[in-house]
Amino acid sequence: MKLHKESKGTIFVATAIFIILGGLAIYFLKIWSLLIVMPLLVIYSLVFWFFRVPDRDILEHKESIVAPVDGKVVMIKEVEENEFLQGKAIQVSIFMSPLNVHICRYPVSGKVLYKKYHPGKYLVAWHEKSSTENERTTVAVESLTGHKVVFRQIAGYVARRIVFYCNEGDNAKAGHEFGFIKFGSRMDVFLPLDTEIICKIGDITKGGLDVIAKLKE
Repeated sequence: MKLHKESKGTIFVATAIFIILGGLAIYFLKIWSLLIVMPLLVIYSLVFWFFRVPDRDILEHKESIVAPVDGKVVMIKEVEENEFLQGKAIQVSIFMSPLNVHICRYPVSGKVLYKKYHPGKYLVAWHEKSSTENERTTVAVESLTGHKVVFRQIAGYVARRIVFYCNEGDNAKAGHEFGFIKFGSRMDVFLPLDTEIICKIGDITKGGLDVIAKLKE
C-alpha cells in the first residue's frame, strides 16, 4: 500500500508511542498485556489506513466538476462568496470522516488565479460557519470554459493540519492532487449559479472520479 508523503511525521510519532506503550505493557502485565497491545495495534493500523493513496484512473475534464475529496455531500445551497467571487454562488460541501482518503484534488481544470491560507477556529466541520471562521485555505481557478470556481479546504475539530501545494499561475487538472487534510474535515466548492448540479445531499463521493456538477459551455 502506497502512503502519502504527509504521513512521515505522524507515522514516526505513532510508531514511537506504540513501541513504548506496548513494551511497558508487556514488561509489567505479561500475558495480560494483550488487553493493551491489541487495541494499540488496531489504532496503529488505522494511522496507516488513513494515509493510504489509492490508485485511480483520472480522466480529462473540460466542463465537468469532479468531487475534490472522498466523503459525503452535506450541503448544496446558494450563498454569498465574498472572498474572491464577490457575489452569489452555489456551494457544494463534502464532509470527510477520519476513515476517508484525505487527498484533496482539483475539482476543475484550468489556471490557478488565487490562493490564500486563513488561520481560524476549529468548529466541527459540519457547522455552517466553519466555511468562514475555521482555519482554511481558499483556491480559485478559471476553468477551461472561462468560469471562475472557488474551493476551500476547511479544518475541523479534529483536523489541525491542512496543506496545499498549488501556486497562482499553475495549471489545474481536475482530479489531480493539490493538497491534503489530516484526520477528518470538509471541502467546499463554490460554483456559478447556472451550473448543473448532478450530486445530491447524502451522496458518497470518490475524489477525482465522481462528477458532481457540469459548467455551462
